[in-house]
Amino acid sequence: MADDLAPRMMLKAMREAAPLVQCITNYVAMNMAANVLLAAGASPAMVHTEEEAGEFAALAAALTINIGTLSPAWIAGMKSAAHGATKAGKPWVLDPVAHFATAFRRKAVSDLLELHPAVIRGNASEIITLAGGQASGRGVDSGDPVERAEDAARRLAASQGAVVAVTGPVDFVTDGDRGARISGGSPLMPRVTALGCSLTALMGAFAAIAPDHPFEATVAALATFATAGEAAGHEADGPGSFAVRFLDALHSFHSDTLEAEGRITLI
Repeated sequence: MADDLAPRMMLKAMREAAPLVQCITNYVAMNMAANVLLAAGASPAMVHTEEEAGEFAALAAALTINIGTLSPAWIAGMKSAAHGATKAGKPWVLDPVAHFATAFRRKAVSDLLELHPAVIRGNASEIITLAGGQASGRGVDSGDPVERAEDAARRLAASQGAVVAVTGPVDFVTDGDRGARISGGSPLMPRVTALGCSLTALMGAFAAIAPDHPFEATVAALATFATAGEAAGHEADGPGSFAVRFLDALHSFHSDTLEAEGRITLI
C-alpha cells in the first residue's frame, strides 16, 4: 500500500477530519455505534426516516446501512439514503444482517445491492449466501468459518464492483482481485451486543476519508477495530468491562500499533 494509504496514516487522517457518518442501524446497535464512532474520532448521525434520510446523505461524508431491525418504513429510508449518497458521490457501506433468514430480508438486500454500495460487510454465512452459495448460518450467527467464505467474497466483490469484508476471528477483505487478512481482536467481542454493527459504522468513517480507495479504507477500519479489541481483551474481566475498555482503547491507542507484525497479511 502507498504510505498515505497505510492504516496508521488513514487513522490519523480520519481523526483529523472527524467525518460525519450517517448510520442507519438497528435499535440495539444505535448507542454503541455512536459511541464507537465518537471514540475513534468520527461524528455519528442516526438519521433513518425517509423524509430526510436522502437529503441528509448528501450532507454526510459517508453512509452506513445495517438491516438488523427492518420495517417497510425503515427500508424506504434506507433506499432514500442510498440514492442520496450515490447521487452526491458519497460512499456507503451495507451490512446485510441475516439477509437469508426471511423473504422480507432477502428482498430488502436485493433492492439495496442494486444501489451499489462501496463496501459490503458480513459474517461468513451472510457472504456465502449473498454470493449464491449454501451456508450454515442461523439468524445473525455465522455457522461457517471465514476461510470458507473467501472465494464467495471474491465472487461477490467482482459481481458487485464493491469491496467485501468477511469478519470473524481473522477478517478477510477483497475487491475481487486483491485480498487481505487482518488478525487481532478478542474472544470477548462476540459477547458484546452491537460490536459488529459498530464495525460497519467505523468502516463508513474510513471510507469517508478515502472514497476512491475503499479496499485500503476497509483494511484500516478492520485493523483499528482489531487493535482496540486486542488491547481491551488484555485488561477486561468479562463482556461488561470489555465494552468499556474497548471504547477507551479505541480512543487512546497509538496508530503505529495498527501495523504490528503479522496483523495485516496481503494475499
